[in-house]
Amino acid sequence: MIIRSIATEFLTQLREYPIVTVIGPRQAGKTTLVRSVLPEYEYVSLETPETRQFALDDPKAFLKRYVGNVIFDEVQRVPHLLSYLQGIVDQSGRQGQFVLTGSHQLVLRAAITQSLAGRTGILHLLPLSIAELTAAGIRFDDFAEYIHHGFLPRIYDQQQRPYTAYANYYQTYVERDVRQLIHLKDANLFEKFIKLLAGRVGQIINYQSLASDVGVDSKTVKQWLSILEASFIVFALPPYFENFGKRVIKSPKYYFTDTGLLSYLLDIEKPSQVARDPLMGSLFENLVVLEALKTRYNQGLSANLYFFRDYQGNEIDLLFKSGSQLTGVEIKAAATWNSSFKKGLQRFADTNAALTRRYVVYSGERMAFSDGVEALPYTNVAEIFN
Repeated sequence: MIIRSIATEFLTQLREYPIVTVIGPRQAGKTTLVRSVLPEYEYVSLETPETRQFALDDPKAFLKRYVGNVIFDEVQRVPHLLSYLQGIVDQSGRQGQFVLTGSHQLVLRAAITQSLAGRTGILHLLPLSIAELTAAGIRFDDFAEYIHHGFLPRIYDQQQRPYTAYANYYQTYVERDVRQLIHLKDANLFEKFIKLLAGRVGQIINYQSLASDVGVDSKTVKQWLSILEASFIVFALPPYFENFGKRVIKSPKYYFTDTGLLSYLLDIEKPSQVARDPLMGSLFENLVVLEALKTRYNQGLSANLYFFRDYQGNEIDLLFKSGSQLTGVEIKAAATWNSSFKKGLQRFADTNAALTRRYVVYSGERMAFSDGVEALPYTNVAEIFN
């Protein structure tokens, strides 16, 4: 089993809160994490129909069955349980009494806000990171291999073929969850939408253009995007426009939380096709931005990640804000260094805001320059955000 970096923060929060909630995509390893770290806890899956029905019908009698420490898996299936847990933890005064997992953040966040505010720590667990794979002795020679294989633990634990695994993942989880959430009548229309979204990965979203290509209105596109975000299929990278007035772009970019699913949606069946794909640069960018997000979440921290672009086309691929300090990151799929990679960083620092640190992430060797810019291989992205 691959050790998860978030385990340290998970144990810390168990000492600080009566309840710890771990949320993230399906099959990201939430259940494996909490059960392996807490083998002494009783485990209850609310995906089991009989268990879920009991919890729905008589929550008080259901909870009386569990007197010790308990893991409730996929608790978004019975969100009203959280109001009953509130009374239990307030009475017991014990830390780390309950662990909750969930794969739909809108439902869970609403229930937490209503019932468990101040009583639960919240952690986001995304699929495996490059650093976690490396620590487990799993390395690929090329970024195309990482993109194609994706990062679902099951692919590595069970040595599954990536394209087939993600085809099954899409049909088993993505389509099923989306159908439940939006009462989808036409699966083909939604599949067209998500594949068109994959084709626009890393681009500034144009809701009207996407809606027109799908054949629905922009309101529907926004609703479907919110469902994909809530289900951890995609995430939005917001623009950074602090104090920059009206000169900058204020629409987000969207990326996928697993590059393997993205590859499947783009019909990439083997790693060699990544380099020939017209979206190669966007695929590499998705990989790097995702590694940054995983690093932040694995520390139990907010993302604080942004991009910048103004209407003159000047841009920074990734900005990271910590306190008043701003770090700029340019992302290039190239393996050979070119001094032009640094230009955007210098232009931003000269015209918008000072950058405390400046990086170029690419697929070449580590280098440091006299002007303070550092070039890092994509496998070392986590260093920037630790």
